[in-house]
Amino acid sequence: MSTYVKTTADGRKVEVMGTAVYLAGKKETDRLIPVQEHPNRAAILNAVPNATHMAGRLPLTAEEAAIAQTALEAAKAAYDASPLGIAERIRTTQKNAIANRD
Repeated sequence: MSTYVKTTADGRKVEVMGTAVYLAGKKETDRLIPVQEHPNRAAILNAVPNATHMAGRLPLTAEEAAIAQTALEAAKAAYDASPLGIAERIRTTQKNAIANRD
């Protein structure tokens, strides 16, 4: 399942598939960064004044970021509740416990 976010100026689709944002079917990032926290915020705001978040190298408006963030959170919640997600948390906990013990 994918969630459409926007189409870039050159016609490529930006979608959320699973727990990542994809550009034209290739993984771009797995999280959004607010422009105000980005190291190149001045250049981003100069190029795209209405950008509020960055998804990798993709600037997103507030509406687009809300769509993407909602889809990412839903996918993460579904993964966390799945047997694979539960097994991953158990594996990580055991790994940390062994590391702390030694």
